[in-house]
Amino acid sequence: MATFGNLSDRLAETFKQLRTKGKLSASDVDGTVREIRRALLDADVSLDVVKEFTARVRERALGDEVNRALNPAQQVVQIVNEELVGILGGQQRRLQFAKNPPTVIMLAGLQGAGKTTLAGKLAKWLVKEGHTPILVAADLQRPNAVTQLQVVGAQAGVPVFAPEPGTGVGDPVKVARDAVAHAERALHDVVIIDTAGRLGVDAEMMKQAANIRKATNPDEVLFVIDAMIGQDAVTTAKAFQEGVDFTGVVLSKLDGDARGGAALSVASVTGRPIIFASTGEGLDDFEPFHPDRMASRILDLGDILSLIEQAQQAFDEEEALKVAEKLATETFTLDDFLKQMQQLRGAGSIKKMLGMLPGAGGLKQQLDNFDEREIVRTEAIIQSMTPAERKNPKLLNGSRRLRIARGSGMTVTDVNQLVQRFEQAAKMMKTVARGGMPQIPGMGPIPGGAGAYGGGKRQAAKGRKKPSGSRSGNPAKRAAENAGLASGAAPAASSAPAGSGFGLGAPKGAPAGAPSEEELAALQKLLGR
Repeated sequence: MATFGNLSDRLAETFKQLRTKGKLSASDVDGTVREIRRALLDADVSLDVVKEFTARVRERALGDEVNRALNPAQQVVQIVNEELVGILGGQQRRLQFAKNPPTVIMLAGLQGAGKTTLAGKLAKWLVKEGHTPILVAADLQRPNAVTQLQVVGAQAGVPVFAPEPGTGVGDPVKVARDAVAHAERALHDVVIIDTAGRLGVDAEMMKQAANIRKATNPDEVLFVIDAMIGQDAVTTAKAFQEGVDFTGVVLSKLDGDARGGAALSVASVTGRPIIFASTGEGLDDFEPFHPDRMASRILDLGDILSLIEQAQQAFDEEEALKVAEKLATETFTLDDFLKQMQQLRGAGSIKKMLGMLPGAGGLKQQLDNFDEREIVRTEAIIQSMTPAERKNPKLLNGSRRLRIARGSGMTVTDVNQLVQRFEQAAKMMKTVARGGMPQIPGMGPIPGGAGAYGGGKRQAAKGRKKPSGSRSGNPAKRAAENAGLASGAAPAASSAPAGSGFGLGAPKGAPAGAPSEEELAALQKLLGR
């Protein structure tokens, strides 16, 4: 996350130096706390919050929990992580919905904080959650604010209540009140009111927002704050809390390049939780705020849970099962490869997803150089092929590859590289479907891997003469084998058929290497389905 990138780098460097020490002295702890303080202040975190935060970290780092730890450096990282979660609000806070619909959500904040766009993001997120929201154009001061909300509403697929043209015309309090009545008649269960902002906090703005709140009695008042405005974030938040009060905070522009640390101060200073975060310009770049996950991202510990949730939303469960079944009995084609690429692209920014992995901060340069358009180029190449070529890539001779390159606007080298990547992917997926362990390029064979990757050890084992006695290391199984040998019976072979990766039986009539129904179910469970 770009906003906290510099802070993450500074903290990572501090902990790197700490890990070189086997035991921490008081001076080591003081030096670490000093570096953390500098990093937080440089990131624009409020001075009061920094003082309180570093005091707690120092007290705990000098306590028994670190002195008795097997790895004191890791224990300090854990302490910093826990304290970061604390200043970010502790537990996740969800939206509070009214017992009797509609639920009224009022957005407040300065002009330029991104309220109008965020209204569309929130509406689209609510639609995904099964709600029927309506947007209300109650910002009648800013030029074209009503038109902008209508455009955003159309993009999100959500209706907009806009009886007034805006640009200084109309009564925003009456619009908000009428919108709630309209939502009740039209059976919308959530009303999102976009209110006017100003370039700075003023009495007129506060009065108007307070009047809208009084007229609509909202269930949630969300204060939208720009994560990049620096120390003014805390001042503005306090002013809104005194003038209008709000129930929760939404951080916008978390994908920016500014220091952004003031956003870390808002929850601690106001006592109000951060409920959502906007992480990009697209309407889908919006997510519930999890203090523990954000702390992990800041400390470069990764955010695997968010990554899994994002992938589960994008990948089609039925399609994944079809691919798993197909791999067992048929050939993995370029059409299948294309569908996988398209699902991957549908999951959102690949760069952001990779950034959620633990230690992604150390790959910053590689991530910055990653070109997301590579998937688009891959699609262009495959879509320039005929159905027969997609089904059987062996048909791709020189002239066909030249035609595909011209049709997709790429080079023959690009086509050749795609075919090579596809063949590697097909081989790996086929190996996994048969229960084996694939060889990951650049890593060499996986110990104990099945198929061709474990062949060397099996060939060496063939030359050895097996002892005539027991074979299994399992006492019960060994006793059974010995009993069979004593009675003159042949030693029992493994009950699992060839290609049975989970040790279960294959279905009758299935080709060699095909997994059983139980295996497919296990594979489906492994994929999180």
